Amino acid sequence: MKGPRMRLLPFDYGVRNLGRSPARLAATVLASALVVCLVLAAASFVRGMARSLVVTTDSSNVILLAAGSEESLERSQIPGNTASLLAADLPGIKTRLGVPYVSPEIEAALIVRADRDSRDELRAMIRGFAPEAFLVHPRVQVVEGRIPRPGKDEIMVGGLAPEMMGLPDERLRIGSKLWFDNRPWTVAGRFRAIGTVMDAEVWVPYTDLQVATKRDTVSCVVVTLDDADFSDVDAFTKQRFDLGLVAIRESEYYSSIMKFYKPVHAMIWITAILIASAGVLGGLNTMYAAFAARIRELGMLQSLGYSRPAIVASLVQESLLAASAGTLLGSAVGLWFIDGLAVRFSMGVFQLVIDYRVLLFGVIAGVIMGIVGALPPAWRCLRRPITEALKAA
Repeated sequence: MKGPRMRLLPFDYGVRNLGRSPARLAATVLASALVVCLVLAAASFVRGMARSLVVTTDSSNVILLAAGSEESLERSQIPGNTASLLAADLPGIKTRLGVPYVSPEIEAALIVRADRDSRDELRAMIRGFAPEAFLVHPRVQVVEGRIPRPGKDEIMVGGLAPEMMGLPDERLRIGSKLWFDNRPWTVAGRFRAIGTVMDAEVWVPYTDLQVATKRDTVSCVVVTLDDADFSDVDAFTKQRFDLGLVAIRESEYYSSIMKFYKPVHAMIWITAILIASAGVLGGLNTMYAAFAARIRELGMLQSLGYSRPAIVASLVQESLLAASAGTLLGSAVGLWFIDGLAVRFSMGVFQLVIDYRVLLFGVIAGVIMGIVGALPPAWRCLRRPITEALKAA
């Protein structure tokens, strides 16, 4: 036989109590919004970096680079004829209209200047490319202007390249110039590679970059496989030991970079948790002060026949309503000010990403704060006997 059902306080009782102290309500809402914003900022940082390094990759792409430089394409130097040798010796490479998906590329971090006489040294990620780069990197789309022509001192800049160099976007419009190698380079085109590290790069025909950097080598060769598999490429590198090559899947290369930044992710999360904990403690203080002033009210509710669990449920309801308002406010602020914010790191620039997963983290944080903010002070205030609670000042 079932026991008597617990009688809960009316829902509108908790709602009306929220308006009894506008200052307390505002403090609770703002504390919740701050916690949610911090969680969104931390999660969007991790999500944005992961997305830029994961979306960059193609599951069928393989990178050939110098043995011993598996962790940095910038340090890698391999013979300039590697791409033609690979295309001739390795069957099963993906082709389009007879053109193999084999792209020789140079990765270089160079110092550039906005003007000839400028003393400001700007760091830019430069990629030397061949036309085949657009085959192996299909996310790269020219959105303005045209592809640079070899031998004409022309460049093409990504959508986040101005942010990488600390320049206003209009400074790199079509026809503007950047200075490096003691000569001006004209911006012939703009491209976007959204969600990849390439979006923050400056692209130069690789033969021109070889001249500018005084090298006859390339950093790597990126190949897209069709019928061939990774073992075939690996066998090629072992047969041509004179080239000093090693093959690595593109996905594995960027996964290793993600592992390198794991401590950064941990630091961001720890910082966000510590600051969010301060916000939760501030909310607890607010709730303690609010409930301490209502001890007589809580005692009277018990004398009217409401059980302590029913009163706790009503107090949690109040806290959750205030925290929910703060969660909505924090989420709106995050979507407006944080989503899409560009952040520089050693490989370039990535954008903070607030998607449904990140928003879910924020909502969970807001709900937890609403519950945690109410239970400890409610428990402390309801521990008193009813007679003492009714006599409280």
